[in-house]
Amino acid sequence: MVITSLSQLDINGTYSYADYLKWRFDESVELIKGKILKMSPAPSVKHQQISRQLCKDFFNYFSKNSCQVFNAPFDVRLLDKKKSKSDNKDVFTVIQPDICVICDIDKLDTKGCIGAPDLIIEILSLGNSKRELKIKYDLYEEAGVKEYWLVYPYEESVMKFILNDQNKFEFANHYANDDLISPTLFPELSIDLTEVFENYTKQEND
Repeated sequence: MVITSLSQLDINGTYSYADYLKWRFDESVELIKGKILKMSPAPSVKHQQISRQLCKDFFNYFSKNSCQVFNAPFDVRLLDKKKSKSDNKDVFTVIQPDICVICDIDKLDTKGCIGAPDLIIEILSLGNSKRELKIKYDLYEEAGVKEYWLVYPYEESVMKFILNDQNKFEFANHYANDDLISPTLFPELSIDLTEVFENYTKQEND
């Protein structure tokens, strides 16, 4: 049965990707281990400007590389290493990172990505809660995302985490708005954060 309203669902119920594919309501949601997580309202102009500039830098870099970069909305299905298979009914986590880089092209299909991206970037909004941030951090770590960036638009800064040999995130560095940042996975890519935050700063000063 096609679901056209979030109110038709039990917010405390457990759902799979097979269920998710039947949902046709306006609200944006993610599935975290079968549980519905409501997403923040539509991104602000500031959020989109930052996303656009970061995507531009990554797109240019990967134009001659087998890795691919995607920005939201783009479904990433994460598998429970102990339970999940790749069948829709066996997948219980579907997230939409702001930006993700995928180098294993076999993880891509017509619906998005199945398995952990190599790098995920989340651009925070005022609506993001500490609980949501903790859930995503733990989820990406468990899934084996190799590198994770948290972008703070209002502070104009970026925090970078790297997955270590024990499959745990380690804090790598904290970057300010006048720094250059390079992905640890792709050290030849240098991103000028002045350009990333430039439009945001101009808008705030207008």
